[in-house]
This record gives sequence, structure tokens and C-alpha cells, in this order.
Amino acid sequence: MPLGLGTIFNGLFRQYGHTVILLLRFIDIVMLLCAAWLAYYYWHSQAIIDQDHRIVIALGMLAAIIFFEMGQVYQPWRNDAVRGEIARIVRAWVSALVSVITIVALIRLHFWLGSSYRWIATWGGLGLVFVLTARVLLSRLLHWLRARGWSQRRIVMVGLNQMAVAVCRQLHDSTWAGLQVVGFVDDKPDSLPSGLSIALPHLGRLDDLAELVAVQAIDEVWVAFPGEALAERVQHELRHLPVSIRLVIDCFAFKQSKFLNLNSVAGIPTLDVSVSPLHGVNRYVKELEDRILAAIILLLLSPLMLSIAIGVKLSSPGPVFYRQERVGWNNRKFIILKFRSMPVDAEAKTGAVWAKPGEQRATRFGAILRKTSLDELPQLINVLKGDMSLVGPRPERPDFVEVFKEQVPNYMKKHMVKAGITGWAQVNGWRGDTDLNQRIEHDLYYIQHWSVWFDLEIALRTVVFGFVNKNAY
Repeated sequence: MPLGLGTIFNGLFRQYGHTVILLLRFIDIVMLLCAAWLAYYYWHSQAIIDQDHRIVIALGMLAAIIFFEMGQVYQPWRNDAVRGEIARIVRAWVSALVSVITIVALIRLHFWLGSSYRWIATWGGLGLVFVLTARVLLSRLLHWLRARGWSQRRIVMVGLNQMAVAVCRQLHDSTWAGLQVVGFVDDKPDSLPSGLSIALPHLGRLDDLAELVAVQAIDEVWVAFPGEALAERVQHELRHLPVSIRLVIDCFAFKQSKFLNLNSVAGIPTLDVSVSPLHGVNRYVKELEDRILAAIILLLLSPLMLSIAIGVKLSSPGPVFYRQERVGWNNRKFIILKFRSMPVDAEAKTGAVWAKPGEQRATRFGAILRKTSLDELPQLINVLKGDMSLVGPRPERPDFVEVFKEQVPNYMKKHMVKAGITGWAQVNGWRGDTDLNQRIEHDLYYIQHWSVWFDLEIALRTVVFGFVNKNAY
């Protein structure tokens, strides 16, 4: 390969994967366009695509760009990049096609006559195959280039602690980035921290750093940051060399490192320990998702809910709905709605108590509603009112909250998002009288990893598996 072309490729893949991510976006668009043309040629035996199909393709590409971004398809690659991205790509591409089909069905019903539905189905299948195949080939190409010395940026670690070990392991697994840790320097290299699964040679003391950088053509020096003194010393030692210096924050100093997230607020870098995901545009996306889906579900289930309301009235005297105060988003109290499953005076003597197996407070019809979770359906009204979300941590009574917040660490963090009709804890079996710590752990996981797709996954699992549950009584 000519030197000029080799230099171009080497520079392309050295920039921490940012160029690779940009290249992926371009490749995805090309692959989807090729799939659309091939599907059209297969069904119409024509190379020139007509105007109606061009409009649909344009809508599909726009939807793909939007849903691929929302679905977090373009994330930095690691060794398992393609395997980890398959589910996200499938969800995003299917969502794009469904949105296009919906738009076209509402605007151009005549378009679906003939073979158009077969064409878009073929496009969907070919597009998925083309995109995944292109990513596999690109991943193989990056591995091949890396094995031949391209896409390598040489790094020396300064300081030896648990964070340095984690960084080395992460970079070793992140082949997309083209970053190679060649060794470490430390004045007290007594022993490596446990858990280091890759060879990391000791290259010398801090006094040797400048010579080391110059002789071994080091591109960057990363400081496993234990304090300001070491950072200043590294800067002083390297003051005459054009080498990049980065400080690695020791996240292991925090007990809940798995909840940390690097962010930027008004241009100020922050390390987020506990932050609600529902800020900025996310809040409006979540609101739109809740209101639209709740309205559709209410419309579809209105005959069932009317039948349940009649059953409640016939089972025992009293109102159809059971109203109860709960704690929701930002610790605000609201009135939750359920279909009444107990006699009106069931809690007159006991007050607020936790539902337990074997209790006989519910009516016969109410017991069926509880076992199938159909008593929760009126909470769709709470969602339309803005009190709740379709998906989120389940809300509790104020009396229980006062007790639980003292017993369970980080219990109140669940109120950083709206309470939900269903949630990650519920679809994993942690509902009713189950381990409260496990429920909160699942709730915090949901808050940390929230996305529209995560909501849809939980909603789908609720529909398929979640209505009847052994812990519902």
C-alpha cells in the first residue's frame, strides 16, 4: 500500500473510534438504500424506482436515522460489539418500518395495493441483513488493521491502583478505540492489584517518564489520579514534550461506582452519581410516550373495563374505584385509582397493611382481579392525568415510605422518576410481598438505564408474562 494511503487509514482509525462511528452511520444509510433498491428490483423487475416508492424510501431513511440515534445504536465498539448491537439494531429498524407503514397507511392507502406490502417486508429483511453484515465486515477489518500495527495509539499509565487496572482491562477489550497500554511507571511497583488479566510491564520510575516517552514514541500519558501532586509532577516532567496527558478519575472511590455517569452541564464536566434521566428532551419524550399509549390502551380496553366495573358493583356494595394516596415523582403525593377488590370497610380496623398470601379481605371477584392484575387498569387514567407513567417504579403509601426509607439504602431514589403501572422489578418477579432490597435495586437499574426502548421492552414483557403472577394477591 502506498505510504500516503496507509497514513490516511492509520489516522482514520486512531481517533478513538469517533471516525468509525461516523463511518458506521454512512454505511448504514448505504446498506438500507441498497436493500430498498434490490427489494424493488426483485418485485417489480425495474431498475428505476417510481415516485411513490421513492417517497416511502425517503421516509424510511429519515425514520431509520431518528430511531437508530434514539436506540443508541452508535455506541463505542468493544470485542462483543456486533453481538451487543443486534438487539438495538433490530428494535430501531423495526420501529422505523412500523412508523413508515403507519404514516403511509394514513396518507396513501392506495399505495399498499399490489406488491407494496411484500416489497417493504423484503426491504426490512434485506436491510437488517445488509446492516449487520456490513458491521461484521467492518469489525473484522478493524481487527485486521490493528493486528498490523494500524489504529494503535501508545499509552503509558502513571500510578498503579484499582482504577488503572480497570482502565487497562477496558482498553484491552475496546479494540474499536485503537489504544494500547504499553506499560506503567510508578515509584513503588511492589505488586500489581489483583484481577489484572493482561500483561502490564513496569517501565520505570517517574523520573524516567520523559525519556520513556521520547524513546518509545508514546502518544499519551494517562495518570491514574490519586491527587493533585502527582498530576503536577507528571506535567512538569513532560513540559518539553508534545505528548497528551489525561487524568483518569478513580471512580472506585465511590461506593456506588456502577451508577456513575460522566456528563457535561453548561460546559462543566460532572460525574453524576444520582441523576434523574427525565430532564431536557427525555422528559417530553416520556410524556408523549405515556399519553399516546395510555389513550390507545384505554380505547382498546374500554369494553373490558366496563365489564369489570359492572362486576365490581355486583360483587359488593360501594364505588367502582378504590382511591388511595401514594407517593410519586419528587415525593409528591397523588391519588391512585384501582378497581375496588375489597369491601368498603375492609381496612376500617387494620388501617394500611401490606397484602399477604392467604388473607381473606378481597371479594371473590376482587381476588380474581388481583391475581390477574386487572384491578390496576384504572391507573391508565392516572397516566393521562400526568400523575403516573406506564413504566416506572411502583408507588407506595406514605406510611410505608416513611418506614422503608429508613430500612432500605437509596429507597427514595425511586422517586426521581414517575411511578409506573408496571416496572423492571415487577416483570422480573419482584412484586407484592417480596425482597424490598431487590425491588429497589431493580428500580435504580431502570432509572440508570432508562430509554424509550427499555420502556417498550418492559411493557411488552408485562403484556406477555406479567398479568398473572404468583406474588399478586
